[in-house]
Amino acid sequence: MNEIHFDFEAFLTIASAITGLLWFLSLYMKKISSNSTFIANSIDQIGSFFPVLIFVLVIRTFVFEPFRIPSSSMMPTLLTGDFIYVNKFAYGLKLPVLHDTIIELGHPKRGDIIVFRYPIDQSDDYIKRVVGLPGDRIRYDIRKKEVYVNNKLVEQELDGPYQGLMDDPNTKGLMKKYETLGDKKHMMFTQNHHYGPTNYLNVTVPEGHYFALGDNRDNSADSRAWGFIPERNLVGRAVFIWMHWRTSDFMQGLKRIGTKLI
Repeated sequence: MNEIHFDFEAFLTIASAITGLLWFLSLYMKKISSNSTFIANSIDQIGSFFPVLIFVLVIRTFVFEPFRIPSSSMMPTLLTGDFIYVNKFAYGLKLPVLHDTIIELGHPKRGDIIVFRYPIDQSDDYIKRVVGLPGDRIRYDIRKKEVYVNNKLVEQELDGPYQGLMDDPNTKGLMKKYETLGDKKHMMFTQNHHYGPTNYLNVTVPEGHYFALGDNRDNSADSRAWGFIPERNLVGRAVFIWMHWRTSDFMQGLKRIGTKLI
């Protein structure tokens, strides 16, 4: 999801460890000597950042994290320029950097919008919608634009040609539909006469993995292209849009703030 990725979580972890060590060292030096020294004061000043860094690390690792949407693969649900809130504990508490689950709190449901580390390059974050759960049989026919989950056709309702964002070349020829996954009904796009290298897909989702697609179905690199998402790659569930920035239509962008994601 990010074009340029900086591992802020790793930085916070290392910075917290260093400042924490210096903080405890300064407390020890004060205990054994009441005389204040330049070195002791310097250590104390650096170590004072420890409570702030550990607080930010805990919040970012276990509670929530903001993300920016740089592409149109999840249109119309998410637009380029959206900033989203991601619930980090929706699918369990994970160790920072190592990403091992220490407390299980839940698992993705069909229809959830998830943020995850890209299976091919885990330094990058992606966002897609869950279509297949572990053990599901997924069939996709790109010519008919139809998805089958466990031999059952996923319901779609045609709404007509998409009329918005006409200044964006990526929106030309798009058909707006409503799709129902589990108990969630959401908008999606397909593109007439758009075929890819794989026109038909028939796979079974392995245990501990998920199959996800973009809502802009014919303009999304997703599980059809690079495979399944391991559970340990899950970052969290996208909850709502907390800010939007699109210079071409600032007022429309403001209206998106606070939009709940379904």
